[in-house]
Amino acid sequence: MTVHKEELGSGELEAADDYVPSPRRLDRERHKRARARRATAIGALSTLVTAVVLYLVVVNAPGWPRTKETFFDWGYAREALPKVLEGLWLNIRLLLICGAAVLVLGMLIAVARTLRGPVFFPLRFLAAAYTDFFRGLPLIINLMIVVLGVPALRLQGVTVDPVLLGGTALTLTYSAYVAEVFRAGIESVHPSQRAAARSLGLNNRQALRYVVLPQAVRRQVPPLLNDLVSLQKDTGLVSIGGAVDAVRAADIIVGRSLNYTPYIVAGLVFVALTIPMTRFTDWVTARLDRRQAHGGAV
Repeated sequence: MTVHKEELGSGELEAADDYVPSPRRLDRERHKRARARRATAIGALSTLVTAVVLYLVVVNAPGWPRTKETFFDWGYAREALPKVLEGLWLNIRLLLICGAAVLVLGMLIAVARTLRGPVFFPLRFLAAAYTDFFRGLPLIINLMIVVLGVPALRLQGVTVDPVLLGGTALTLTYSAYVAEVFRAGIESVHPSQRAAARSLGLNNRQALRYVVLPQAVRRQVPPLLNDLVSLQKDTGLVSIGGAVDAVRAADIIVGRSLNYTPYIVAGLVFVALTIPMTRFTDWVTARLDRRQAHGGAV
């Protein structure tokens, strides 16, 4: 409990101002600081030694000169970076649009799987079949079927744009994973919460909307963010249909130069985009853990 000085009496204020930590407490604090400095120094030294060993192993390998020329050519890197960044804008747009579609579709499928009553059995069955099928189907095969198979049908009014078709395939696959995340969150809410909502006069739909889903979504924020991180990386797979994203831009340069440095550039760009999202996910997870440890709402 925090006590402000203006809330203390004159005698208590004087005692607070005259407080001096005991020698034992000062010793403990010095010991903690020394231990923290020692741990930091050991960690830095071990990291440096590991980096040096890896560097020596790589540069002394028999094929390092050829590998350096093929994968780490600075000239090709400078040529590829602007084109890769231009293609990355497509990946970012796919992430934003497909991410929103995945969250909405995944939530609908999860709700369908948790509906109660025999009348909803067909809906539950279809939702379960959807998640089982698209979670089992490899994403690359799903992309090939949608991107290459749909145009072959020559359906009137159906787009043949590889970007739209690739985004559809990503949405179909990831909504199955996200649906299971949402379903786990819904089922983690104790039945007493739904019963309490019903006792207050809410019907099943209102209890699900105002009581169950808010708790379920808050609990599943970290795994949802992890799925979005994976989606961000997999947007590069739309290049198999000819869409010029960051991966395809690098592939064009590689096909012309037979040098693989553009792939390294594209990979590093994706890593640079993914790391902030990963750190944000870690921060959200730690924040939720701290609130739960202190008895706060999850």
